[in-house]
Amino acid sequence: MLLSFLIFFPLLASIGIFLLPEHQKHFARPVTLVITAIELIISVYIFINFNKQTADYQFLEYKNWIALNLGKLGVLEINYALGLDGISMPMVLLTGIVMFVGAIASISIQSKIKGYYALFLLLTASVMGCFVALDFFLFFLFFEFMLLPMYFLIGIWGGENREYASIKFFIYTLIGSIFILVVMIALGSTVVDMNASMESGLSIHTLDFRLLSDKSNYLPESFLNDVSFRKVAFWLLFIGFAIKLPMVPFHTWLPDAHVEAPTPISVVLAGILLKIGGYGFIRIAYSIFPDMAQEFAITIAILGLVSIIYGAYNALGQQDLKKMIAYSSVSHMGFVLLGLAALNAEGISGAVFQMFSHGILSAMLFLLVGVIYDRTQNRLIDNFRGLASPMPIFTGMTAVAFFASLGLPAFSGFIGEFFNIIGAFNSPFLPKWIPILSTLGIVLAAIYFLYTFQRMFLGKFWANRDFEAKMIDLNLTEKLMLFPLAILAFIFGVFPQFIFDVTNASIVRFLENF
Repeated sequence: MLLSFLIFFPLLASIGIFLLPEHQKHFARPVTLVITAIELIISVYIFINFNKQTADYQFLEYKNWIALNLGKLGVLEINYALGLDGISMPMVLLTGIVMFVGAIASISIQSKIKGYYALFLLLTASVMGCFVALDFFLFFLFFEFMLLPMYFLIGIWGGENREYASIKFFIYTLIGSIFILVVMIALGSTVVDMNASMESGLSIHTLDFRLLSDKSNYLPESFLNDVSFRKVAFWLLFIGFAIKLPMVPFHTWLPDAHVEAPTPISVVLAGILLKIGGYGFIRIAYSIFPDMAQEFAITIAILGLVSIIYGAYNALGQQDLKKMIAYSSVSHMGFVLLGLAALNAEGISGAVFQMFSHGILSAMLFLLVGVIYDRTQNRLIDNFRGLASPMPIFTGMTAVAFFASLGLPAFSGFIGEFFNIIGAFNSPFLPKWIPILSTLGIVLAAIYFLYTFQRMFLGKFWANRDFEAKMIDLNLTEKLMLFPLAILAFIFGVFPQFIFDVTNASIVRFLENF
């Protein structure tokens, strides 16, 4: 029941915090820290005990949940099905890490703390549920439920334009959800569990991921046997998850959400929520429609290339440090699309690794922005010079995060980008010019990260007169958040097999459909 524990433990704690009397609201913070710490410990335990030699789902939990009579069509069974394979395991570990770090960073939240921490734990449960659900309906339930806490966390505790940013985030994601919902309904009406149907004498319709990808479960009159429908369904799923990734041109909600969100929510948004888009591509869109993924591989790779270059180019022109990092996320997630389009072991492995690595590094980057903002309530790059003098430890952590993000060898960022580009270069489906041009994103990343570092940290110390006295180095809490993330970026950069060994078997099985 470990996977259920990962979902319901924070969910029940969230309800408990909501019900706390006002005079006991100070318990919300330590309770959240303890809950997320336990979530991290369990995630690490599952990761250590994960069987790397099999592609089968592990830690399985399965209970009959809903049986809906469809009349002449039969019965639609929706099951409470949870499990982990090599693709979802790194995402669960990443969720444990980032949510714990986000809980520590939430110490800066001083207003309406009871509501904040209750929503934070509700978000934790929803994200965990997305990565462990094996039933499409269950996945969609968690996917939709995630919108609620995120909307309020940005809309209540965000910056001056928080209402605009939260509504924009909600509308974009909701539109994507509608596209996904349409395909889910079509799948539920035309895919059956053949074994269960033969035993019962009825058509047992299913939304189990393990059965949706098997064409032998399609009814003869199924829409899924029509090529035109498969194309439409694939692109509806693709756009739905591309909004969450986010992919250009569906990315415009992200910079606004990041700029207005409080630091811990930016950490969670970049570190975890974006990865649900990439995970949805692999688990749902590509698994159910492998023929369409292969047919449109070049188109998807070009979209990834556009995201890489466009995101990097926009990052280069930003004055707001947080907005620069937001656009860098758009660029780095473009490499995920490039690796997925390759449809080979190198590319898919690189895409999963890139998601994990970016989760660690983006969390670190937004925490570093939070350090500056908490002291000065300002994030403009031109307001700071020579910060290495008054803040040497902070400068060192920023250097690690910047160099790791631009792809310096020995850090995890290099491994993800390298395998995505190599996968695209070796792919029989993609022309060589696409991965070659994608390296321009790495060059632009080096420019905007190094130029920002030079302006803010090198030379003689100078800051806006109102900020000079506030530029003190990292405190103990900030060190406890940043040092472990820097160490993880180095460990997974030097020993990427810690992730690859987990993903290999599942990716080999995944590629058998192509």
